[in-house]
Amino acid sequence: MTIEALNKLAPAALKETLFQCCGSATWVERMSRRFPFQDEAALYQAAAEVWESCTTGDWKEAFSHHPMIGDLEDLQKKFAGTAQWAANEQAAVQHAANVTLLLLAEGNRAYLQKFGYIFIVCATGKSAAEMLQLLEERLSNTPETEIKIAMAEQGKITRIRLQKLLAV
Repeated sequence: MTIEALNKLAPAALKETLFQCCGSATWVERMSRRFPFQDEAALYQAAAEVWESCTTGDWKEAFSHHPMIGDLEDLQKKFAGTAQWAANEQAAVQHAANVTLLLLAEGNRAYLQKFGYIFIVCATGKSAAEMLQLLEERLSNTPETEIKIAMAEQGKITRIRLQKLLAV
């Protein structure tokens, strides 16, 4: 899809398309009001600005629209709308050793219990072992520090998904 085609989408279709890139209703609503965009750079800049202006609740809402890293079954069942993108983002996990997957699952449970939302990481280009290491490191963060890191990771994911959208 081109930026011109994205600009021409009907409001409901635009919101549905944006929602595939970021699961925050506030982000989608604010972004949809900023259309049309002159070019991709302007779109990406606005996406970042809007994301950073969202609240912690908005961020957590977006996080809830992701499967846990390594939970391939949940990815297929619950996240069918973005499953292909998420599967590609988590491609390295599909080839991970069972022990790594078990440790990811254990770490995901500990992370969810500590922070109240799933572990968010921009998985593109990272191996399962790298993601496990990041998960283990981030478990020692304070909630205040971690929400900012998770927010930044979601921002990266959103940009990548916007880029994929415009590459189609």
